[in-house]
Amino acid sequence: MTATIVVGGFWGDEGKGKIIAHIAYSDKPVIITRGGVGPNAGHTVEVEGKKFGVRMIPSGFVYPEAKLLIGAGVLVNPEVFLKEVELLNVRDRAKVDYRCAIIEPKHIEEDKSSEHLKGKIGSTGTGCGPANRDRVMRVAKQAKDIEELAEFLTDVPLEINDAVDRGEFVLVEGSQGFALSLYYGTYPYVTSKDTTASAIASDVGIGPTKVDDVIVVFKTFPTRVGAGPFPTEMPQEEAEKLGIIEYGTVTGRRRRIGYWDSELARYSAMVNGATQVALTGIDKLDKECYGVTEWEKLTPKAKEFIEKVEEDVRVPVTLISTGPELNQIIDLRNEKL
Repeated sequence: MTATIVVGGFWGDEGKGKIIAHIAYSDKPVIITRGGVGPNAGHTVEVEGKKFGVRMIPSGFVYPEAKLLIGAGVLVNPEVFLKEVELLNVRDRAKVDYRCAIIEPKHIEEDKSSEHLKGKIGSTGTGCGPANRDRVMRVAKQAKDIEELAEFLTDVPLEINDAVDRGEFVLVEGSQGFALSLYYGTYPYVTSKDTTASAIASDVGIGPTKVDDVIVVFKTFPTRVGAGPFPTEMPQEEAEKLGIIEYGTVTGRRRRIGYWDSELARYSAMVNGATQVALTGIDKLDKECYGVTEWEKLTPKAKEFIEKVEEDVRVPVTLISTGPELNQIIDLRNEKL
């Protein structure tokens, strides 16, 4: 076995946490590693009615057998990391690459007080933009410089590549979404680095020849938090009629809701090099699909939509989420691959 990368296809909040947790339980990775920007992206996982919102620890933490590694490309807020380690009881499994750049209080203060970042762009205020700037200027502190992180330090690329070379499975988590990429997103209303599968692979130190699959997660009704273009956005009243009222994991801001975007989905799948698509929120399209775990039991309306998604992205839809719980999913990977 090699590695699978899971990334968001729209503006984040696609339900990657749920998909990652499902793959972890079904495919049993020895390592779950996180790329991406930093604690500005939250991942929500719901297990047995209990919700977990994590910002630093990989959302696959719910699978207890895997090591949880944070790649060198990720910004680390030591306070947030240490709090999650205790909250989730993962001290013996969580590790940070010693080269991770550190978010300091000054970065958070600058982020929150910047008229451009907070006012215009709609930054989460977590300090990521200013910290990434300092990293580019080669003045940022690294994880190896922080005493409180000493017991958690490791060489993430070495651990990942050794595992892959032994024939073990590694699951790689992206954060945020394609349309927030600094390069390919709706600039300037984007995050402070690239968020595509290629960048996530680089963040954790794994080369493209060792990546078996790229699963791009799309939401039936895309959402966006904060300012910036949203071509298929629907009026808030329409979203409420559909029963779709959501809030961001990190900011608590209400999410803007949109209709399916064929053009963006196709482009996202292309740039990410998608080999599979995971589709979430099909129960929002048709409430009769809530909790369904078999393809045959989906409604004609849902099946027609999924077939349209496959036509749009030219990649098979292999995972279909029908509710927030881990077991509310249809897994077609054995049938379609």
